Amino acid sequence: MARQVTYFYKGTQKTIPFSYRQHFDIYEAVAEAEGVDLTSFWAMEKQLEMASRGQGIMKNYRGNEFERMGFSQIKFVRDESKEPKES
Repeated sequence: MARQVTYFYKGTQKTIPFSYRQHFDIYEAVAEAEGVDLTSFWAMEKQLEMASRGQGIMKNYRGNEFERMGFSQIKFVRDESKEPKES
């Protein structure tokens, strides 16, 4: 089953297909879809990873930087067909 990611980019909601074969995570996928170069982002992320001990710093950095780039509400689309059926 194909996954989808929904996000807002500069105020416009968009939905794209997502595959772990093509992208490391949903942030990389949305950046590629919008043509955003992540080279400097990855360099800073690597420096933070080497200097920090907790995952919270990395998560905060990623969220703040993507918000600065114009992204918001990046998440997987919930598949409604997997909901249990009531009898």
